Amino acid sequence: MALFAIGDPHLSLGSNKPMDVFGGAWSGYVDKLSAGFQAVGNDDTVVLCGDISWGMSLEEARRDFAFLDALPGKRKLLLKGNHDYWWTTAAKMNRFFAENGFQTLALLHNNCHFYGETALCGTRGWFYEEDQAGHNEKVFRRELIRLEASLKAAGEHPKLCFLHYPPCYEGYTCPEIIALLEQYGVKICYYGHLHGGSHRLAVEGVRGKVEYHLVAADYLRFAPKRILP
Repeated sequence: MALFAIGDPHLSLGSNKPMDVFGGAWSGYVDKLSAGFQAVGNDDTVVLCGDISWGMSLEEARRDFAFLDALPGKRKLLLKGNHDYWWTTAAKMNRFFAENGFQTLALLHNNCHFYGETALCGTRGWFYEEDQAGHNEKVFRRELIRLEASLKAAGEHPKLCFLHYPPCYEGYTCPEIIALLEQYGVKICYYGHLHGGSHRLAVEGVRGKVEYHLVAADYLRFAPKRILP
């Protein structure tokens, strides 16, 4: 049994936004993901840190979910990313997964999951670009509430946190999210969202009281990062 994390697979099997058009690391990325997941065992857990599918609806994302469900791993915990337009209510998503027989997919959203005694907490998070895109303080506060709900659900268990947006990178911090991570004793936080040239801005290692790691798929060369044995 092992725990892995990877973000930003940006699957597009049922829509028309394949990342191969960007070339470079993204060329043949679906095959690279399949190969990378071969290190995952059938009893393992994988956390997917958002930007999972380009599908605009659950139905359009169905083939992407089927692809993920068929990959090795007993559980794949899904976070919302900024491009997950298919995301709807938890009840609708869970029903869709059940109706389609996707037995390995579960949501990490307003809750936490456990890997042994370790609590797996998380939410989408927040990013300064959101304000430029017309979002507002209300949405930001909602993300803080969701993160705290997840951390509270963990009780006194050791906590790992998974976000889509980086809570900090070179030249930027989100102090409210960092404060919650430190308040609830999170030791390590994994995040995605940063691609290509932005990789150089990633915070890798301890900053303040928390250790941070980027797990965007292209950063990991499309192989999930092993976190715990």
